[in-house]
Amino acid sequence: MDLADHGDAFVVTMDLPGFAKDDVDVRVTDRTLHVDAEHTAESDEETDDYIHHERSHESVSRRVHFPDAIDTDAIDATLRNGVLTVSIGKVEPSESGQEIEIE
Repeated sequence: MDLADHGDAFVVTMDLPGFAKDDVDVRVTDRTLHVDAEHTAESDEETDDYIHHERSHESVSRRVHFPDAIDTDAIDATLRNGVLTVSIGKVEPSESGQEIEIE
């Protein structure tokens, strides 16, 4: 997995060979990206002499915590040729903050 800072956005690149788009769950909470992928495959091969049955199960789970505030409305994710790329925009932290009323 690679995490790059492109100035106005973070870009996460992760190799997920053999995983389809439906196998991958990408979520963002607070300043954390959650990537969970799970894939199960079965294959049968039958001849006169033997039967071959093979099962494989793969899973990947990664969490990426970003050092700066992120814009949850500016997220793009693609999965091409087994490579997941997630681009997440940054937001400037508020200098004024949020006023809290004292009771």
